[in-house]
Amino acid sequence: GASFPQTLDLLVYSGVIPADDALEFRLFVLHKGAARKVTAGAHHFRGDMTAIEVLDELQRKQQRKTLKVTVPEGKQMLEVAAILAEAGLAGGDAKAIEAAMRDKTALTELGIPGETAEGYLFPDTYQFNVDDTPAAVVAKLVARHQGVYADLRRNYREEAQDLADDLSFDDNDIVTLASIVEMETAAKHERPLIAGVFLNRLRFSSFKPKRLETDPTIIYGCTVPAVKSTACQSFEGRIRRIHLRDEENPYNTYTHEGLPPGPITNPGKAALEAVFAPKKSKFLYFVARNDGTHQFSKSVAEHEAAVDLYMRKGAVGDGSAAGSVDE
Repeated sequence: GASFPQTLDLLVYSGVIPADDALEFRLFVLHKGAARKVTAGAHHFRGDMTAIEVLDELQRKQQRKTLKVTVPEGKQMLEVAAILAEAGLAGGDAKAIEAAMRDKTALTELGIPGETAEGYLFPDTYQFNVDDTPAAVVAKLVARHQGVYADLRRNYREEAQDLADDLSFDDNDIVTLASIVEMETAAKHERPLIAGVFLNRLRFSSFKPKRLETDPTIIYGCTVPAVKSTACQSFEGRIRRIHLRDEENPYNTYTHEGLPPGPITNPGKAALEAVFAPKKSKFLYFVARNDGTHQFSKSVAEHEAAVDLYMRKGAVGDGSAAGSVDE
């Protein structure tokens, strides 16, 4: 962003151009019509360079160093910030990237409704310039999400309208449910079925109270938000009964009905599509089989039998992620 006079002052200050020769060099550059052809970036000079050599160096196109970074599916914003920083972005400062993810002014400009960029940092492989600002890095991930989401919404226009009519879902609600689906299974073929289970819980009039009862939401509420509940202060990586019963944690879907306040991770295309196109079923429950897949059930009795079979130690509750629990 420096003007040519500013650049010339810097060259004189650095000893590249003798002060007595500054006017002559300035006239030389203006005569060549090169004042606006100086490229930004790092330039290297020797003390014995001629005026022509100095000008050639100033006009040399800069080869900006790029970084290739892969953001995997199922990583929440703090993990994404760490991945980007470890790759060398923002000078390795994860906190600076995290701050950009929480910048309310930037979020508004990007069209993100929440207090953070959570849910909108699309998992993919990216090319960045090493000197990209944290804001530019975050904006690139968000733009990728917006492009993918816009395509899906066009393809599933009627389904999106059904979600709005039946459940008053807006785009952020769709992203939020997709984030839960993303965290519940790594098995791609299960995602539409799991999305269907959660939608059944919200839609079926016979299912009350309408709690999603999914462990990843509790974990998110205890690890990512800047302000955490009293019970979450004791969270050490494993859910205990105090966390299941915690009404102070707004992300606790065992004590609060409906969706959590916002996304709990950054869903990929498959998880987003699963919400638009869930697999139809009457399932209301599922439990992990310990092989990466789940056993689905229609009734509490079926679910409790599945919990007994696969978990052995007893259920957390009648929720989707039933399992053993510490006191």
